Amino acid sequence: MQLGPGFFLVLGLICGCRSSPPPEPARLDPIARRYVTLALGLGRHDPNYVDAYYGPESLRVAAEGESLGVAEVRTSADSLIAVLGDTVPAYYDSMIRMRHRYLRTQLGSMAARARILGGQRLGFDEEARALYDVTPPKLDDAHFDSLLARLDSLLPGRAPLADRFQRFRDQMVIPAAKVDTVFRTAIAACRARTRAHLKLPEGERFDLEYVKGTPWNAYNWYKGGYHSLIQVNLDLPIPVDRAVDLACHEGYPGHHVYNASLEKALFRDRGWVEISVYPLFSPQSLIAEGSANFGIDMAFPAAERTAFERDSLFPLAGLDTSLAERNAAVREVIEDLNYARNEVARRYLDGQLSKSAAEKAMRRYWLIGPEAAAKQLRFIDTYRSYVINYNLGRDLVADWVQRQAGDSPEQRWRAFGALLSSPRLPGDLK
Repeated sequence: MQLGPGFFLVLGLICGCRSSPPPEPARLDPIARRYVTLALGLGRHDPNYVDAYYGPESLRVAAEGESLGVAEVRTSADSLIAVLGDTVPAYYDSMIRMRHRYLRTQLGSMAARARILGGQRLGFDEEARALYDVTPPKLDDAHFDSLLARLDSLLPGRAPLADRFQRFRDQMVIPAAKVDTVFRTAIAACRARTRAHLKLPEGERFDLEYVKGTPWNAYNWYKGGYHSLIQVNLDLPIPVDRAVDLACHEGYPGHHVYNASLEKALFRDRGWVEISVYPLFSPQSLIAEGSANFGIDMAFPAAERTAFERDSLFPLAGLDTSLAERNAAVREVIEDLNYARNEVARRYLDGQLSKSAAEKAMRRYWLIGPEAAAKQLRFIDTYRSYVINYNLGRDLVADWVQRQAGDSPEQRWRAFGALLSSPRLPGDLK
């Protein structure tokens, strides 16, 4: 087993770490390299843990050669946290302070994930705090019932609300033969709107593929070199407004732009190797998913999105353009109902709901059929408390941008761009 010199420097730092001062900024580099090897090492035990890696091949080789067990990863992560110390030195500049917090927080999440893989069971809220550094809000059934009442007024009729909603949404479905055309049109518009405000790395690009049989609706696989593979799941019919959702969320200014911006600003320009690995079950995911969802609103403010869908996407899909405004109003309620998935996941994972009861609750509050509800439960079984990152993450990012920039569109884009190219984590948004 061969270990790089960075490991021995970190090992030296660990000795007497309780009484030693926090490491100087330059000495964060060996800690960062060790963080990467530990993340790659944990990924050997958890195939979903490492979402992307584009760093030095030597660190991948080191992780494979060291072949740490889950408990050893946890112990090593805890040791690095001790080296970093509890506080961020005041003499660091703002970016170095964020880097220090980033490493410490991500390592804490890594240690928690290792404990979970080692057999420790955490409740939904406890797991969310340990992995994503946030406490999800609790919303009662009365809150969601009030949203269903709003939806009921938008879709009048005597049939059950779920049936009325499904019939309405069936009118929004893109014919299979037109899915690619509609998606590529939406992607081009999201990219153009993003490029009007953010400078993207030279040569950034992505490939688009259509797949089936996955627990997710779409996924961005970031490859490094400013290149993404975006896959869209065709298992279920795709409503026309999902084109803008997924084009922005997975592409511009969502995951693709976030990953490319981090690679350019932090990995290539600053040499921060820790950015080259993206652990999925970590606080970074709240920023990634939250910024991707809020990116939809950045690229397409509500009225502009409705007009674009009505005038461009509905005609391309051969759909009735007169339904666009009502669809936008329905979508607004459905987005608020998104928190219902958190509540179902919490009760299901905490043992308060059986699988069948959880599927029933998902059908009630997401107004979906049995097949879609079962698919949602498969996602929750796989990713557990990760579901909070989409809605809570979106709201935290939106609130932070609002505090930074107010209502000025250009200032909001500037703040949003700063978020995408920085090591900010949930604690930095508070």
